[in-house]
Amino acid sequence: MNDALQEIHEFLPCRTPAQWIDSALANQDLLLIDHAHCEKKAASTALSLMYRYVDNTELLNKMSRLAREELRHFEQVLAIMTSRGVAYTHLTPARYAAGLRDIVRRDDPGRLVDVLVVGAIIEARSCERFAALAPHLDDALAEFYNSLLKSEARHYQDYLRLAEQANDGPVVDRLSDFLAIEQKLIEAPDSEFRFHSGPVPVS
Repeated sequence: MNDALQEIHEFLPCRTPAQWIDSALANQDLLLIDHAHCEKKAASTALSLMYRYVDNTELLNKMSRLAREELRHFEQVLAIMTSRGVAYTHLTPARYAAGLRDIVRRDDPGRLVDVLVVGAIIEARSCERFAALAPHLDDALAEFYNSLLKSEARHYQDYLRLAEQANDGPVVDRLSDFLAIEQKLIEAPDSEFRFHSGPVPVS
């Protein structure tokens, strides 16, 4: 797993700011609620790709497996929340995913390439954040977050390979564009704490 995490650290443009980790530790109920939302959204994204690109057999297989895993993670987060007396409630979404999707092209094959690149970045950042948080959490939650690292790293790799397949070659240029946006979203101050938010200033 160390090799996969090192690859993700090299892939992402920056590390999670320490101020975000402080906010996460101070808002662990909110962290869990938004984490559950993220897992559900990840499954939804995978399913929507399956419905849109029905002739891409490799994509169908990868996204089917990914959706099942994300829904299983959703169930696991809900179980942890229930055990801790945390209610699953609606939350306004972070600016993160929408910010990344701002430059997604409208027409295929460019659209598919971009959606897959965004998926790779989101999965990589999730993996990086699980690893950054785990040393600071209670034993049960740390064990759970560490258990997610392997699947999140694989999801990042699957998305990236599918993007290269859809592009008939490397996606370095598009990655560069999206990662520049991602760095700003991760490092710039945010108004509300979320799993993928930037650092939230102390009030």
